[in-house]
Amino acid sequence: MTQGFRFGLEAEFMLAAASDFRPLWYKDLSFKTLDAIFEGISLEGLPSLEGLHAEPPHTKLMPFVVEGYGITDENFMVTDAYPKGVEIRTPVCSSLKEVLSVYETLYRRLKPALAAQDLIPVTISHHPIETKFSGPQNKRRHDYWLWAMEVMTTYGPDINVSFPKEISDRLFGDVENLNAKVNYYAPALAAISLASPFYQGGTWIHKGYQGKSFRTFKRSIVAPAIELHADEDFRIEFKVFEMTKNVADFECYFLLVLALFLDEGLTGRASNQERIYDSGAVARMGLLAEGMRHRFTELYDRSFTVLTQYGFDTTPLKHLARRIEMNHSPADEMLDLYRTSGSINAVMKEFSEMITLDGERI
Repeated sequence: MTQGFRFGLEAEFMLAAASDFRPLWYKDLSFKTLDAIFEGISLEGLPSLEGLHAEPPHTKLMPFVVEGYGITDENFMVTDAYPKGVEIRTPVCSSLKEVLSVYETLYRRLKPALAAQDLIPVTISHHPIETKFSGPQNKRRHDYWLWAMEVMTTYGPDINVSFPKEISDRLFGDVENLNAKVNYYAPALAAISLASPFYQGGTWIHKGYQGKSFRTFKRSIVAPAIELHADEDFRIEFKVFEMTKNVADFECYFLLVLALFLDEGLTGRASNQERIYDSGAVARMGLLAEGMRHRFTELYDRSFTVLTQYGFDTTPLKHLARRIEMNHSPADEMLDLYRTSGSINAVMKEFSEMITLDGERI
């Protein structure tokens, strides 16, 4: 019954020095070096890259991208880039099993290639030291330029899904209702993934309280929760989750996004303004923010029935049970380690390992 669904994962990584896990940024990196590393990675045995596009200044189509700030000429054509990190982007896959397997394969190939240049990818969602970037205008639209500068310190995944035609017709046929539904539930979904509790070299304190995600706090004002791509097989890009080292988390995130879009019985609706307000509260308190636990458990509890109707295995969702009960996101794990070690570098080291679906540490 899952025939006709398509999946893709884009995951951004911060880079650290492999020798001492010192956080790096564009001042320490070059597009030319990273691009050369990517071009040397074998693509043998991977699915077709059809549907992906070479992103300038890259000239070769690859499942790896230098994420950062484009440097443009007078016509706003990108000629170079200031790297903030790297991205793995899977080809379009026909099953959850396939997309997660391909993601693990790409990571297995990327990590040693980076290590040869004393680089290591880290799954944290905001740079723990750097907070502000300014660059020459690289977009014709002023608001796009401002956002390009804002995201130079953030790292996150995009969960990409597309549906059989009858479902796509329903979703894209009432975009206003779809957006209102996402606005209501998206902050609660973000709450279980928070993973950036640091700011300017220490923990992020907001109004006297320890916060869990400076990324969600910063991006909530202007960044969309979803992007709709009717010209790309009606792909929906869900953007509120934060990075994770655990592939089992990504499996859950895909399932929750599917449940959100497939469940016609979910009644919650909210405006963009309400989503922004709620996301700011979630960034500080996670599921303890007002109404968030109720919203999340409504979606989570219903997902077991809804997803089963479409042929999806819901067993992986049980992976989140303790996190939901304890309001203990990856950010809390980071904070626990930081309080014990007193070192952001120690946190970088711990979050530079991937945990595969089989429990292997890479």
